[in-house]
Amino acid sequence: MRFGSVRHGGHRAAKFVLTVLAMSVASMYANSSHAGTLGMLSKPQITQSPNNNDRTMLAGNTSPFATASNDQGRVADTTTMDHMLLQLKRPADREQALQALMQQQVTKGSPNYHQWLTNAQLGAEYGPSQMDVDAITSWLTAQGFTVNRVYGNGMTIDFSGTAGQVRQAFATEIHHLNVKGESHIGNMSDPQIPAAFAGVVDGVVSLNDFRPHTNKKEHVDYTFTESGSTFQAVTPADLAKIYNLTSVFNAGVTGTGETIALIEDTNVYSTSDITTFRSTFGLPTATFSQVHPESCTNPGDVVGNDGEAELDVEYAGAAAPGATLELVSCKDTSTTFGGLIAMEDLLEAGSAPTIWSVSYGECEAENGATQNAAYSSTYESAAAEGISVFVSSGDEGAASCDADQANATHGIAVSGFASTPYNVAVGGTDFGDTYAGTNSTYWSSTNSSTYESALSYINEIPWNDSCAGVLLSSKEGYSTPYGSTGFCNSSTGKADFLTTGSGSGGPSGCATGKASTSGVVSGTCAGWPKPSWQSGLVGNPSDGVRDIPDVSLFAANGLWGHYYVYCYSNSSTAGKNDGSEPCTGAPSGWSGAGGTSFASPIMAGIQALVDQHNGFTTGAGNPDSVYYSLANTEYGASGSSTCNSSNGNAVGTSCIFYDITQGDMDVNCTGTHSCYKPSGTYGVLSTSTSAYDKAYGTGTGWDFATGIGSVNAYNLVYASAW
Repeated sequence: MRFGSVRHGGHRAAKFVLTVLAMSVASMYANSSHAGTLGMLSKPQITQSPNNNDRTMLAGNTSPFATASNDQGRVADTTTMDHMLLQLKRPADREQALQALMQQQVTKGSPNYHQWLTNAQLGAEYGPSQMDVDAITSWLTAQGFTVNRVYGNGMTIDFSGTAGQVRQAFATEIHHLNVKGESHIGNMSDPQIPAAFAGVVDGVVSLNDFRPHTNKKEHVDYTFTESGSTFQAVTPADLAKIYNLTSVFNAGVTGTGETIALIEDTNVYSTSDITTFRSTFGLPTATFSQVHPESCTNPGDVVGNDGEAELDVEYAGAAAPGATLELVSCKDTSTTFGGLIAMEDLLEAGSAPTIWSVSYGECEAENGATQNAAYSSTYESAAAEGISVFVSSGDEGAASCDADQANATHGIAVSGFASTPYNVAVGGTDFGDTYAGTNSTYWSSTNSSTYESALSYINEIPWNDSCAGVLLSSKEGYSTPYGSTGFCNSSTGKADFLTTGSGSGGPSGCATGKASTSGVVSGTCAGWPKPSWQSGLVGNPSDGVRDIPDVSLFAANGLWGHYYVYCYSNSSTAGKNDGSEPCTGAPSGWSGAGGTSFASPIMAGIQALVDQHNGFTTGAGNPDSVYYSLANTEYGASGSSTCNSSNGNAVGTSCIFYDITQGDMDVNCTGTHSCYKPSGTYGVLSTSTSAYDKAYGTGTGWDFATGIGSVNAYNLVYASAW
């Protein structure tokens, strides 16, 4: 429903709308014959007219960068605030009914198995009542805003206006901010809404222009080497050999008929890069397009993020070479990440690709409660509509509020993009051959015509570039990574290995509520509740919250000599540490990188193979329930010695998952938040500040470092649980 720029006359108009719609809703209830699986219409929650003098605050909706030290003064009242998103709440009884239906949608044998909803059905049967939505849009237009769209699922209202209108309507000022030399704008306090709306409005998704970060790390040639080691980059053919994609391809399953959406806020730099990548590595010509759904503005080429877009497309296609690939992007607005708008518009457009991959992230405490709710709501809608959403878990260990930093200072945190119960969070691993001195066992000294040199599956460890990692610390001759005599405080550790770069995981901690300390899980922060399918798997803690990652794949950027090769030739970024190189000559001279940005689209590609083989023409929804069920069977109560990744090429041939049990993703830290620092300048991230309890190590079954573990693609595709 499009409301355009209709204006209403304040409280009197709102009261009129409430009265008229109350009568119409009563009539709808009296005449509704809807029953069965789709439930019934939502009852109105708004019972009184909105009053701007009787307000409630939407806690946890101010950026941690909106501080007095960064404040550069109020923006002009005429400053455009375009495509703001108002996030609504689903009535509790409707949410309960939807959850029951979604459980049936992924339960084989249920009459509702794979009976997906449309966006319109979600709104009509499970969203806030139309009366409530109309009352809110009436109030917005009365404040001078233009209501651009109410999305069909009933959970999000897109509206535009000015900073002056925001100040008057939401009682918060938009200021100029200077953050580390960069200019931004943002609200300086939590927004407020009329108290009458408190039961229906979750908040304004974003009133600032801070953007999420990509989850890739450029290839680094580290200064240490190990005697006898042969360093090997990873190509699509290597990937296929290691994770047994080759057997799937040989069976004729390549993703044909499936479409994977790569969610971005940019276009690719060059489609010829994708063509070059595929032809060089022996992949068939791609069916590839760049899509800007519904009213999305074409973002063009956003330098830096365009490299992210290219690797997403290239490696989703490496895992599913027959799949149709769609880069789906919207331009960032002054308030909203284009990728979020792209996902909402995909759902609205209908017939959306049934597999999505998202390679961006931001920690829960910095996102704020409403932005976390927005991603959870969007992924929930996607799952109910049959869409499988894969999200990179992050590249900063358990310190997601310290992405791309030299040290963790904000304690344990996870990405709000990845921590929802409705997506598959994909973590990162490295190969353990260099650490073990067994390179020649796993890599040929020559390449095939498609640059394949991997010989088999390779034992895996968590990806971890930090001096806090026990494997690196011990390899460098230190008994501990912490303390004044530990590796992190050594000259080598301080010179080369102070970084949070590593695969991410941890417990959801600040999905809701408000942090009392900026960017730290504190105050009224709380995590998303643990999904039922995650409970009970050996190794997964009884912590009551959503834990990530779910699965992991190789994502290293060179510490132990292994990283991904990809084609990204944007010469305008030279010297900006984004790794772009001409895609000419041998691929060893091309761009190289790691990060869970690779792992997520690859896992999305593997799901495309699952869907093709099993005939899931309308999608599989959130596949986590099947992944965890399969892992429960494989690992049992005490784990599987046969499927232990440390077995390397002797691992069991029937394993669906490889249980990674060696190493950790711990990172170095300073300060007092979850930092164990008995002496010296640099400590290590720990669940205790008085004892060494690293955050986090591997273990039997599920663990925070790698989740369930990595996969044998053939065995996953052909598992009978689908």
